[in-house]
Amino acid sequence: MNYAHLFEALMLVCFGFSWPLNVSKAYRARTAKGMSLPFIILIITGYLAGITAKIMNSQFNYVLAVYFLNLAIVMTNMFVYFRNRSLDKKAEKIKAGKMVPVAEINKNEGGNETMYNYTYSLDEVINKTSAAAEKKNGVILMGGAIDQAIPVAQLAGEYNFNFELYNKSDAGLSAATAKAYFEKMIAPLAPEGLIIHLGENDVQLAAMNPSAFESYYTALIQTVRSCSKNCRIALVSVDNPANDKNIAAMNAQIKSLAGAEKLSYINLENAKFWHPESTKAACNFAYSMGLKTRKPLNDVAEILYSYAYHNFDGHAVQNLAG
Repeated sequence: MNYAHLFEALMLVCFGFSWPLNVSKAYRARTAKGMSLPFIILIITGYLAGITAKIMNSQFNYVLAVYFLNLAIVMTNMFVYFRNRSLDKKAEKIKAGKMVPVAEINKNEGGNETMYNYTYSLDEVINKTSAAAEKKNGVILMGGAIDQAIPVAQLAGEYNFNFELYNKSDAGLSAATAKAYFEKMIAPLAPEGLIIHLGENDVQLAAMNPSAFESYYTALIQTVRSCSKNCRIALVSVDNPANDKNIAAMNAQIKSLAGAEKLSYINLENAKFWHPESTKAACNFAYSMGLKTRKPLNDVAEILYSYAYHNFDGHAVQNLAG
């Protein structure tokens, strides 16, 4: 046995270990975000150079076969990249108001919603790491840009919440990507309560194709319930200080959906009237008495968004959009 060839093959197997996972995850992610075409081309060039060297030296053995196997997998990843780029362009047309039917976006894809591309690294495969400090069965805020800035841990401490409160908001979150985002980032925590604040990135979609917006939102709710059938869910409206008719129509959809699904509905138009400081004494009293009743999600949302309204610069209430 030629041990040099054996170790070379082992090197190739180690380098190529994560590529099949990359291909599978990228294909299901349906977006090229997080993928690098120059990096893929660089890897392909390296494998071609190795294959050329083997052929020039007449080394036709199992090591050459491993080179070809790795090259085929990386080439597949490149094809997936171009397919995902095409899907991204269609999604951008929807966001820009250049309507593309939802059926076309999902054509031949089994009707799955657009997902973020969370690419596996070898470290993730080996360690399966997650935020060690985060506990299950807490309450989670899932919103957009304005929500990201709300210091939920600080407020939970000030108001003596007797449950964990986490902020899992993302500025790029939209109705179309919310289901995949929940499955990746929130479902592992098995939340007992979820405050959903979507809409900032969906105004055009809701105006041009309200049924698609509702379909994406409904899919998210169903996914949350499949994760935990007893999870409390609250839907938050998009603030509309300018009385934009498209935002008003979208809020009507969100409120109707909350009613149909028997969920809490939180209207941000009331944010300026909320005064959570007046409830702080009651919270402290309940805490001192050892009461274990969890606060309703409406009360939690009132505390969070009141903070945003009174503490963020630049007329924050005008930016309270998911």
